[in-house]
Amino acid sequence: MKNFLCMFFSSFLFLNCGKKQEIKSITTVELKELLSKGKIQLLDVRTPKEVKEGAIKKALFVNFFDKDFTEKAVKKLHKNKPVYLYCRSGNRSGKASKLLQEKGFDVYNVIGGYTKWKQEN
Repeated sequence: MKNFLCMFFSSFLFLNCGKKQEIKSITTVELKELLSKGKIQLLDVRTPKEVKEGAIKKALFVNFFDKDFTEKAVKKLHKNKPVYLYCRSGNRSGKASKLLQEKGFDVYNVIGGYTKWKQEN
């Protein structure tokens, strides 16, 4: 019945029933190039302790482990611009990307996170 309803409504409303959109990703090299070209929305989702140990300049910060992570992030970001997310290695930022994508943001997960960034810069 669910599949029938999805097919019925999708033909009228162009819904995408049961299919999750994949999270896009970029490398730290690509991120560096984007940062050199201008202002982007870069979100660091690490803990305050991790951020104190180093961060990418121009990044906004919202701790992924905060109960109200999604609400805090939504307040800091603009939906009309892509959002690039990073954490230490790419795991938390991948999870955070899914949450923000569900809120209508165009998101990119930075592969390798800050660990990779630090190795290359």
